[in-house]
Amino acid sequence: MGRSAAARLKHRLHGAARALLGSLPRATRFRIYRGMVDCPLALDDTYEFGIARTREDLEASFALLHDAYVASGFMPPHPSGLRVTPYHALPTTTTLCAKVGGTVVGTLSIVRDGVFGFPLQTAFDISAVRERGGRIAEISALAVHPAYRRTGGSILFPLMKLMYEYCTRYFDTRHLVIAVHPKRIELYESLLFFRRLTAQTVARYDFANGAPAIGATLDLQEAPQLFRRAYGGRPARRDLHRYFVELELPNIEFPLREWNVSNDPVLTPALADHFFNVRTQGFTELDERRKRLLHSIYDGPAWAAVLPRLASPPPPGSQLRRTPRYTFKCPGTVAPSTGSGPTQAITIVEVSRNGLRARIDATLEVGTLLTVQAELGAGRQTRVQARVAVATRTYDGPAYGLHVAAPDAAWLDCVAWLERA
Repeated sequence: MGRSAAARLKHRLHGAARALLGSLPRATRFRIYRGMVDCPLALDDTYEFGIARTREDLEASFALLHDAYVASGFMPPHPSGLRVTPYHALPTTTTLCAKVGGTVVGTLSIVRDGVFGFPLQTAFDISAVRERGGRIAEISALAVHPAYRRTGGSILFPLMKLMYEYCTRYFDTRHLVIAVHPKRIELYESLLFFRRLTAQTVARYDFANGAPAIGATLDLQEAPQLFRRAYGGRPARRDLHRYFVELELPNIEFPLREWNVSNDPVLTPALADHFFNVRTQGFTELDERRKRLLHSIYDGPAWAAVLPRLASPPPPGSQLRRTPRYTFKCPGTVAPSTGSGPTQAITIVEVSRNGLRARIDATLEVGTLLTVQAELGAGRQTRVQARVAVATRTYDGPAYGLHVAAPDAAWLDCVAWLERA
């Protein structure tokens, strides 16, 4: 049999198998999908998974994504051979990559709620997800090299494990959202327990070149219990609960952090210039609002030289609030400075030279003087006096802004690092 004839026969057999599977009841299909799980419990040291930090790794990731999207009809070919989106310019987006022998063979991006929002917000309502509290991140830009798509999940499963652990341990994320082609949604529903945002399919999803899409979400606080119920007791290679929650995979490299930040920006002025001015025209194609938002994040002469020029200076009184590149997640405590009264647990979510913003599960009166204690970084304890200045809100409900009149050495060191970064 000729090669082309064999390929046609293989395609017909796959089509027949898909049709047969599609004719089965939904619960039966889902059991079959879960029974097909085959996680690699050990990989040789040529396999590496981590954050794409270098120009070379980012370029290879964006090229792999471009080729996958073009082949799927999700974008027309771009002259650069790259798929680079405005969200990749934000410090709240992290690109992960999988490498074998130093070559990038898999990638995905985690787009946490930032100044641009999410790609899928243009087509899907996520207000119900927001009402549950906690930070949200969209999983996007997933691609695996064709040579590794039929290798028993040796790339996809470790990449998904890295995404899961990074979101739960490092990225301060509670909810994941996705927008996927209708043909693929059942894999996310059956294996990972994503729930659809709506019952309808969006007929044209502009972020994927007008392809149809279905939106779905997963609450990471609920995920371990869902995984345990579905996969507990199965052989190790087929137990996604053990794989995601318990197994340590030495091929995965997690970020080393000096301070208790909750994101890992890698974009420098040089990288931004390369990807958004040289390889693509991503910066000049932004609307004026997004250009101004980028200027609210990236400050200093080096950034001013590469960021897109604004059409005009902002009108008086309309200056955007400075958006920090790094977000914070630091547990601590507050207690009345008088020494009488209960100690309350807090989570510091923003730090500045003379202030902080924190989630506190208690009602505090504006003007109250408190003693704040926290470990801002490894072994870097702070103890400062702070006065409640304003009641505010964060992504996770009520919070308070506190004024720090006399920051201590640990506090100043942390702020100095944040300002230099």
